Amino acid sequence: MKRCLELASLATGMVAPNPLVGSVIVKGDRIIGEGWHNKYGGNHAEVNAIDSVKDKSLLTSSVLYVNLEPCSHYGKTPPCSRLIAEMKIPEVVVGTTDTNSLISGKGIRFLRDKGIKVITGVHENFARIVNRRYFTFQEKKRPYIILKWAQSADRFLDVDRELYGNDRPVWITSETSRSVVHKWRASEQAVLVGANTVEKDDPILNVRSWTGKNPLRIVIDPGLRLSHHFRVFDKSQPTIVINSKRNNKNGLTEFIKVNFCDNPEHKILDLLYKRGIQSLIIEGGEYTLNRFINNGLWDEARVFTGDSVFGSGVPAPPACGILNDQLNIMNSRLELFLNPG
Repeated sequence: MKRCLELASLATGMVAPNPLVGSVIVKGDRIIGEGWHNKYGGNHAEVNAIDSVKDKSLLTSSVLYVNLEPCSHYGKTPPCSRLIAEMKIPEVVVGTTDTNSLISGKGIRFLRDKGIKVITGVHENFARIVNRRYFTFQEKKRPYIILKWAQSADRFLDVDRELYGNDRPVWITSETSRSVVHKWRASEQAVLVGANTVEKDDPILNVRSWTGKNPLRIVIDPGLRLSHHFRVFDKSQPTIVINSKRNNKNGLTEFIKVNFCDNPEHKILDLLYKRGIQSLIIEGGEYTLNRFINNGLWDEARVFTGDSVFGSGVPAPPACGILNDQLNIMNSRLELFLNPG
């Protein structure tokens, strides 16, 4: 099962809105086949694992391991549970059931009805962690939310721009840390900032220092005060501008009207859920970050702390959640916090 999870993770950022799935086929104490779901719309992990077995006659006395319950419905591909039964694989070990209402135990019941032995709940916690984006989307009806910010050693996001007369971004971390952030963006479906961040830093919000797909850019600009010379309007990647004035689309840039009078964060997440966005990085400034934190709308916080001291400026959000991990990257410390909820 650990190998299934390793294989599943290889496709991070490439299969959404599908889950990450790896599969291993074992004969006795030897792995004879393995595969993973590596492309949205492509073969599922179980199909690739079965296809990798050279001698198909071995399948009738083998065990198939998979980190997520085999699907039981026709989507872009036929049901994996049906293929497993057709290949007469006698035993299946499942990491965790699929809480998607289309499946939700139906795949396991189908296999058992066909006389196949099914064992469930093997390394279930790890299986849910690997697919935390997928399960959050299915169960909470919103994207999995990652907060990201960089702060000075004395916990400021930015210097006082009026005091220093600085109209350029103030870099707290190193080029290496920025490459890590670009890797994160390539792993998630969307990245969100507020209008203040666009005005101060003019970010591109792409993955130029990494290899992968650029995320959907989301800009919160209630009054549509941002001019189109900012780089988020360069039409190089899909961009949504959440505002209170109009709905229209201009090429890859779409303007979506939202009522900001009551819980706009919930409305934004509901909009993203309806569009199938499973994961979101929030890289906004103090106001945007605190809005989501105060509403409890976050799952992870990834916080860089540099070695520079600002003395004053824009305060960073308060430390939140449970510290889960930390490491040093060049001149900064990266801490990972989890929402206890």
